[in-house]
Amino acid sequence: MGNVEQVQKSLEAIKSAVSAGKLSQTAAENVTAWLTEERYSEYQGAVIEHIEGEMWQPLDDAFWTIIPFGTGGRRGRMYPIGSNAINDRTIGESAQGLADYVVDYCGGKKDLSCAIAYDTRHKSRHFTELCAGIMVAAGFKVYLLDDYRATPQLSFAVRAKQCDCGIMVTASHNPPSDNAVKVYWSSGAQVLPPHDKGIIDRVMTCQEIRVTPFDQAVAEGKVEVVTDEIDATFTDAAVACGFAGSRNAKILYSPLHGVGTAAVVPLLQRDGFTDIHVYEPHATPSGDFPNVPGHVSNPENQAVFDKPIEYGQKIGADLILATDPDCDRIGCAAPITLDASGPWGTFNGNEIGAILTQYVLSKRAEANTLTTDNYIVKTLVTTELTRRIAESFDVRCVGDLLVGFKHIAEVIDREGPDQFVFGTEESHGYLIGQYCRDKDGAVACMLMSELAAELKQKGVSMHDYLCDLHRQHGYHREMLINLFMEGSEGMAAMKRLMKAFRETPPQQLAGIPLKQIRDYGNSKCTDLSSGTSQRLEGPVGDLIIMDLEEDGNYVAVRPSGTEPKIKLYVFTRASAEESSRDLDEAKAKLEERLVALESDVRQYAKTNA
Repeated sequence: MGNVEQVQKSLEAIKSAVSAGKLSQTAAENVTAWLTEERYSEYQGAVIEHIEGEMWQPLDDAFWTIIPFGTGGRRGRMYPIGSNAINDRTIGESAQGLADYVVDYCGGKKDLSCAIAYDTRHKSRHFTELCAGIMVAAGFKVYLLDDYRATPQLSFAVRAKQCDCGIMVTASHNPPSDNAVKVYWSSGAQVLPPHDKGIIDRVMTCQEIRVTPFDQAVAEGKVEVVTDEIDATFTDAAVACGFAGSRNAKILYSPLHGVGTAAVVPLLQRDGFTDIHVYEPHATPSGDFPNVPGHVSNPENQAVFDKPIEYGQKIGADLILATDPDCDRIGCAAPITLDASGPWGTFNGNEIGAILTQYVLSKRAEANTLTTDNYIVKTLVTTELTRRIAESFDVRCVGDLLVGFKHIAEVIDREGPDQFVFGTEESHGYLIGQYCRDKDGAVACMLMSELAAELKQKGVSMHDYLCDLHRQHGYHREMLINLFMEGSEGMAAMKRLMKAFRETPPQQLAGIPLKQIRDYGNSKCTDLSSGTSQRLEGPVGDLIIMDLEEDGNYVAVRPSGTEPKIKLYVFTRASAEESSRDLDEAKAKLEERLVALESDVRQYAKTNA
């Protein structure tokens, strides 16, 4: 059968599959494009094979939509074909769209450059070579971190080499099936308006992907390897953000099979730590994340610490640290008391952020380097405990931000980097200093290690340190609920649920009446008792916050920008008076409230999705 006949037969099969309910209409449209348009010609054979094999479900999953740019760039499951998958075409479109936009934006600039780095995931190096070849073909010089390196090192490299843009090939903490590209602007931050829309427009209209073979680009000097240079200068810049004090702490570190060892260990050593142990079962770089529970290297997951804690108890560790595969986020665990052989506990992202905010501000206060012009930065879904800590030091907190560290980076440049003290978000991302514009797991590991050594010297556990903050500012307890909704049906369910929260929100949660709805998508704040609305000042994005009648208790809802799920952030608080009087009682009260809140929001979601 000739190729034209194969295509025609495949087109007829697509129509039949749609009629039979085996393929969604949007998938059919995208499959048809990949089957008939010249720009997808190299994938035509694979598409035909899928159709002839009646692989309708894989086709629907791979084609039902066009994979978008979210808070972390373009991310998804790898599959050889598909508009909704990570493959050579979608990665190529991303790099080509970036290159085309930057070329036009820079208006004929001759010495364009781009920094590129990659993590330990499957095909990360392959996608790196593809992206490098595309940037070179567009006239860019590429500065390559040619080994497994951290996302903050890429952000730093963009700034250090004065690049026009940057590309990080990583899917962060996603499952082994996934990969992605994060796109960076010349500031070292992930792209923001208006550049994000401009790049997306170029990506979505990309016809031809022009590639210089990687080996040729290297031979011609258009790809320059700068790994050693950036390793040294990054460590110099990050260690300068540390504080003087004891370094007598035994640190157990896990890279969770990712890139972190190359960034974290040299930094801790430069900062003066000598008793550093890398957890061997997690040390091997691997995109399969073989020794991590569920093969998902997410430091938010308490289970990743189970085995390291057992080992830490044996060796008498003072602190256990873990970074995600691209080392921009951290998790940690510490002994409940000063006895390392006894019980341990982990800290969530809000708790780590509060602990580090207190540590950094207290050290700055001791050095008399804080003024009322200084500020910290957080997002709307990050605990208000950090704001209260900042206010106790007479430091501003800029916190009216959407999710995504790029918004924190934007504030740093808008408000002035010289006055910036610390940035934190609930998803375990933190930054200090001016050397980069993305969250940095390595520098956060350094700061946590410094604090662990200081507390050890004082005879105070990390958990007691946090409890003291709760007694002073009120006990804050948060919970993250993920509602996974995959595929085309999942997207429709996500839209229905967000619409329901906006238009017919629950009247009460955990027995507490709702007071108001803050709808950042429509810039509207609605008082539920009167039904009146007024303009909501702040950022515009798909985020809803439901405030309960009791102060400090609220639920934020948004669709994830990187995964097929709705994220619900539940916030509770007991007053400082209650918490200082009996912290255990305040904890028990809020734990009970969280159980009720989770039950109520899950039931609401089940009914309305």
